[in-house]
Amino acid sequence: MTAILEVSDLSKRFGGVQAVNKLSFSVDAGEILGLIGPNGSGKSTTLSLLMGVQRADDGHIRCQGRDVRKVRLHQSAAHGLAMVFQHSRPLKRQTTIQNIKLALLSGGLLDCLPRPALTRRAREVADWVGLSGVADTTADQLSFSELRRLEFAKALALEPRVLLLDEPFAGLAPAEVRQFITFIREFQSPERGIVLVDHNVKAVAGLVDRVVAMHQGARIAEGTADEVMRDAKVREVFLGTAMEDRTGHKRTEAPRADAPPLLSTRIDGVRYGKAEALQEVYIDVAKGEFVSVVGLNGAGKTSLFNAITGFVDYQGDVLWQGSSIKGRSSASISRSGIAHCPEDRKLFRYMSVEENLELGGFYLDRKAKQETLGEVFELFPRLAERRWQLANTLSGGEQQMLTIARGLMLRPQLLILDEPTLGLAPLIMDSISDALETLRTRFNTTILLAEQNLHFALRHSERIFLLENGVISWRGDTEAFESEVGESYI
Repeated sequence: MTAILEVSDLSKRFGGVQAVNKLSFSVDAGEILGLIGPNGSGKSTTLSLLMGVQRADDGHIRCQGRDVRKVRLHQSAAHGLAMVFQHSRPLKRQTTIQNIKLALLSGGLLDCLPRPALTRRAREVADWVGLSGVADTTADQLSFSELRRLEFAKALALEPRVLLLDEPFAGLAPAEVRQFITFIREFQSPERGIVLVDHNVKAVAGLVDRVVAMHQGARIAEGTADEVMRDAKVREVFLGTAMEDRTGHKRTEAPRADAPPLLSTRIDGVRYGKAEALQEVYIDVAKGEFVSVVGLNGAGKTSLFNAITGFVDYQGDVLWQGSSIKGRSSASISRSGIAHCPEDRKLFRYMSVEENLELGGFYLDRKAKQETLGEVFELFPRLAERRWQLANTLSGGEQQMLTIARGLMLRPQLLILDEPTLGLAPLIMDSISDALETLRTRFNTTILLAEQNLHFALRHSERIFLLENGVISWRGDTEAFESEVGESYI
């Protein structure tokens, strides 16, 4: 078959981060190519480079045989490219039809004149994606699903030869995902190519003809969905080290079954604007227990933890030691004994290691602060060696250690860890793992973990909650998880 899109040695760096690293792939006419990979692997950046949103540092992009690497965003449509962006940003005061018409305008002088053909084309596309009933409704009145359809319509109206889809299923209910898959299949033709990025790996696997797996900006595997998902390197990136090599740290004595939960979540919904991130997430954590919430990117793990610690509004309730903490400030919740170590770390970059830690223990008196500082330096000796070093000069692994250590400065009863192993080398993961074991055996710290690295979670946890598309789809102990879910996780 003829390649309609060719990418070779594509590279992009943001400061010290190599977001895309000599990436090469091609898309044949009539083919749907899926880009998969964990968070931070460079998938969305790659689409931005293809579309001209970002300018590549090096490499080549050819669409229909023409070099388009230096083509800017507003010129992409003329070269046969269109993109459905991850976030919907319509003109809210304009109607559905007006938004679609705007995407069709060429920017020439004749656009100032009435053009009935343009209106007809816009209505045809609106009807195709199921928006005819809201064609004259302003965008601010549309539902989340309708806004996503509008993004599809704006891209499809351009009749591109190459369609780029960035997280098209994010925030959609299962029935809506199936409808959008139908749109994609109807658009597919022998003259067009499609590149699709999505966190919903299972949906992607059932739709694409071929998959390219990415990690740290580079291609690590390519082939059919089944071939790629069986690839040892891909499974390691998604899951961690091999299950049979796991050596457990799990406690020998579980918490009493009749003990009241330290934390109880009864969350019925979390929304970001019109997008629903969580629904019916019920989790209990007992004192001294290690519980993990596992799930792929976009499942809702971070939203769950942000709800617990007061960073986002939610429907339902969260009970801490039997009392509701809904409506309390994040500062008040942290002082009550819950430490939240976020996925993006949120360190004070231009302050030293010790200054970051002292801020973490702000509410402690001088004696308690010095005692706790000594304990975290004992737990993470590398931080003691770098106590006067600025946080932004630390390695990624050292920054993660500092994030956990800062949380421990609160002397928490519950430590919430959001993706602590993300992007870390195996040696650093072992250090984090040893530190967590020390926290449990020496300090009896209760830990709630969110992880994509399934085997890291299984190594430590008594119980597992599987979060998929904002819903808890499975719960139980680790042994049951291995036997009932196991390798079908991805």
